Amino acid sequence: MQSSNPVLTRRLDAPVVLDPRARVTLDGVAGRTLALIAVTVLAAAVSWNLLRTPAWTGLAALGSTLATLVLVLVITIKQITNPLIISGYAVLQGVFLGVVSRELEQQFPGIVIQAVIGTFGVFLAMAALYRARILRASRRFAQVITGALLGILLLSLLDLVLRFFGGSLPIYRAGTLGVVFAVICVIVGALTFVLDFDQVERAVAGGLPPRYGWYLAFGMLVGLIFLYWQIIRLLSYLRR
Repeated sequence: MQSSNPVLTRRLDAPVVLDPRARVTLDGVAGRTLALIAVTVLAAAVSWNLLRTPAWTGLAALGSTLATLVLVLVITIKQITNPLIISGYAVLQGVFLGVVSRELEQQFPGIVIQAVIGTFGVFLAMAALYRARILRASRRFAQVITGALLGILLLSLLDLVLRFFGGSLPIYRAGTLGVVFAVICVIVGALTFVLDFDQVERAVAGGLPPRYGWYLAFGMLVGLIFLYWQIIRLLSYLRR
């Protein structure tokens, strides 16, 4: 079964399981996704409250960023379904979310809750559109969204490198250009959920083993976190 999710882009080479009790289910994926979200939120809350000095904030942000990048690549390439490793990604991403969100909250009070509400609001809206079959993950749709997402990620990495030398890309600064690009990123992030839902639907229909529920939940978590960052960045630009 070939995945159309940008995170789940490798083939899931698992045999079809005939026993309905030994196959991935929609409820199983939903439960694992909620568990990973809970781990991420807990780690974010701990880092928000404990890592308060500038030195610890900077170290936590840099370290968790590099570690999560490595884990995303390893989990995706190796098709890891181990819940401990995937939960490790959630913890590290939570640390990064906590320290950066706290800094943004101090600059723009109320921005974090707005971004959280916006993220889950978009997620539920996309789920409703997919369930109503208004949006479908056609091959062309998957190619366009995957290409757009990869382009955004490459631009983000380039901007990160430039910031080490005191610069940044204009599309990652407050202003008209930054707002327009942020809106595009939010739209792309929202549409990736169509690929996620399609992946889960096909995994359930294909009878994959239950352990792949963790892999699918990992992809869902990556999409939620990506969307959160795009929304909070957009809100920060609008409030400057």
